[in-house]
Amino acid sequence: MANNKILNSAKSGKKDEFYTSLDEISNEVRYYRSHFEGKKVLCNCNDALHTGFAQFFSLQFEILGLKELICTSFAMNEGEHGIVYRYRGDKNGNRTPDIEEWEQTPMEGNGGFNTPEGLALIDEADIVVTNPPFSLFREFISVMVEHNKKFLIIGNVNAIGYKEVFPLIMDNKLWLGVNKKSMIFNVPDDYPLEAKTCGIDTYGKPFIKVNGIRWYTNLDNKVRHEEIILYKKYNEEEFPKYDNYDAINVDKVSDIPMDYEGVMGVPITFMDKYCPDQFEVLDARDYALKEELKNKSTYLVKDADGSINGKAKYARILIRFKK
Repeated sequence: MANNKILNSAKSGKKDEFYTSLDEISNEVRYYRSHFEGKKVLCNCNDALHTGFAQFFSLQFEILGLKELICTSFAMNEGEHGIVYRYRGDKNGNRTPDIEEWEQTPMEGNGGFNTPEGLALIDEADIVVTNPPFSLFREFISVMVEHNKKFLIIGNVNAIGYKEVFPLIMDNKLWLGVNKKSMIFNVPDDYPLEAKTCGIDTYGKPFIKVNGIRWYTNLDNKVRHEEIILYKKYNEEEFPKYDNYDAINVDKVSDIPMDYEGVMGVPITFMDKYCPDQFEVLDARDYALKEELKNKSTYLVKDADGSINGKAKYARILIRFKK
């Protein structure tokens, strides 16, 4: 998507910073409030106190019952050092996280999440909440898993198919967050707001709206256990089988036949409504009809491999009802 490319390129430079808006963070975190009580929260991969993450969790510190908030700044230029900011709650009674209430400690390195100092902070924290660079999303997820960490992070929807992500989805160790609409990011005041997806928010800050972005988490919530309401019944004409996979094709999530007990290929958007109590997500290679497809690196039915009567379909995830 064009605006995803804009986001990726802009976030790679210091001049054009993109910040997750306060509203986006608030709208998602409210579904996980019980997870945060008494916990240390780490917001890394951001520009420390300038981000919505630092603002939200410091303002909501007492309401969420946090034990400590840790934020890091990343030094973009060579030779500069990152900074660790620690907040332990309101001390002067004005219900505002004043700058003097933040403990600041210079880091030896640049503050990267994958440095020894960054990894030590991940180990110290209970939950990591951040917007990691999309180019490093695979590595970030791998670090979260390796360090057995709870997390709530932002990534591209295409990350669902990553080899570092999809097996976690199949094993019910990772899932999408609650909000699946386009996401708003605040931008610098001098950012050119020419596109229709740009504007000024209620706080007077310029923003850009980006499609194809999702929250990824391993924090449970009630919404993900709501089953999809289905009404269609199976028939061979409407739900043909793939040429190369032992599965039928379903073009819309709402059209999933409620009475089909076999394997079904559904759009990636299925993950927005996926209920682990209703369905199981499968490895497409296990249902391939050709030996060479069983050894592919992808877990999805993709490109020409997912054709029907010789006509390729869009990428599909294979699922079936839980018995």
